[in-house]
Amino acid sequence: MIVVPLKEGESIERALKRFKKKFEKTGVIRELRSRQAYTKPSVEKRKERMRAVYVQHLQQEEE
Repeated sequence: MIVVPLKEGESIERALKRFKKKFEKTGVIRELRSRQAYTKPSVEKRKERMRAVYVQHLQQEEE
């Protein structure tokens, strides 16, 4: 359960924004979407490898 205590003088909109960030970090929506369709383990591994190559490429460009 996500708890977002209101700080003194804080608006509801600001607290709602914090709640949305915390909810997004939990990954509930991402997990629900991934469970809607089955993906083969080989496809998941391929995606992970491609993402790792992409991230490594970005890191090399920074240097």
